Amino acid sequence: MKNRRASLGFIFLTVFIDLLGAGMILPLLPFYVKLIEQADSLWLTNNLALIVGLLTASFSLFQFLFTPILGAISDRVGRRPVLIISLAGTGVAYVLLGFADQLISLGVGAFLGMLFFARILDGITGGNISTAQAYIADVTPPEERARGLGMIGAAFGLGFMLGPAFGGLLSTISLSAPAYVAAALAFANVLFGIFVLPESLPAERRTARVPGAPNPFARLGGLFGRRSIRSLLIGIMLLNLAFAGLQSNFAVFSAERFNFGPTENAFIFAFIGLIAVLVQGVFIRRLVARFGEARLAMTGLALMTLSFVLIAFLPFAAGLYLATGILAAGSGLATPSLTSLISRRVGEHEQGSVLGGVQAMNSLMMVAGPLLAGVLFDAIAPVAPYIVGSVLIGGAGILVTSVLQPVLRTAPTFSQPLGAAVEFESARRSE
Repeated sequence: MKNRRASLGFIFLTVFIDLLGAGMILPLLPFYVKLIEQADSLWLTNNLALIVGLLTASFSLFQFLFTPILGAISDRVGRRPVLIISLAGTGVAYVLLGFADQLISLGVGAFLGMLFFARILDGITGGNISTAQAYIADVTPPEERARGLGMIGAAFGLGFMLGPAFGGLLSTISLSAPAYVAAALAFANVLFGIFVLPESLPAERRTARVPGAPNPFARLGGLFGRRSIRSLLIGIMLLNLAFAGLQSNFAVFSAERFNFGPTENAFIFAFIGLIAVLVQGVFIRRLVARFGEARLAMTGLALMTLSFVLIAFLPFAAGLYLATGILAAGSGLATPSLTSLISRRVGEHEQGSVLGGVQAMNSLMMVAGPLLAGVLFDAIAPVAPYIVGSVLIGGAGILVTSVLQPVLRTAPTFSQPLGAAVEFESARRSE
């Protein structure tokens, strides 16, 4: 029992450090990129937001591609070596990121090359989430598995909430300090894992060879062909396209509009994480019991639409806390509610494949969103990503409402959530 607790502690720390580092670095990427403003290149200086978007998208793309690959390798060689080596790779990626600003004297090419290499390496090694989930499944009995996997969600939320605050404070020392601290945490956890992490997958349960890694694009193949969930899928896709663009572009926007620096942006991101954790970790269960997922999904999309409009047109910086607070609350209501509604509309035997496909789709939006926001910011205006984002989420709200309104009328009372039987039967008839 003691060894299992230490092992689960290592898994928690691995996911937490991944997200803590990401939270520390994401608000600071625009300030790395701004170091090239003195470059003798008009294209570079006029497309800083696009470069930030490309850096964010490169991380997300390689994480998307390598998550199933690392999971497949762990089925062959075991979970322990994949987890420890990938965490060490994350530490190396942070060291390279912290060192990148030293290369600016060698030229913009060397500087940008190191930035992209560090982000791609971090994306590859950050694809260890499937291996972490598999480790928990290996060592926990079925009745405790949901709680164990929920620990990963808690590590995600806590890391993303604390990361920006730590990054902002450390950036007062230097721009590279957050990267070096994140690297130190990763290497410390590697040492912890070497001493306390046993292998969870016995040799007799491993595959004889490395199987063909699941193609992440294949999961999306038949997903949109299902009429019962197509509209909800489009709603989630549009929501995440807009939200991913905001995540990568917000620090660029606030620096341009309100002259925010790394610390101000970091605390905004921390505030978003805090509200999201409170909504999803404290209030969502009670709200679902009172209103049901359908009403929460529609309310959340409406709040997110409002927040994007406010961000675009607020004339004073302090209002960003109001706007991003509404954004975090809306996302905290809409995202889990839409995911739950999709799970209700498919059979029990399809849960893994369908929700895996939803996760793959969301990962692709983490690639497309930053690119779209960067192009809109540079080519049109700083407010363009937020105006377009409000249109995307507003469109998602209209689509989701049109689908859910007929089902809402079948709910027996206002205070009761929609029953799974009602949801599944309605979905089955629409296939």
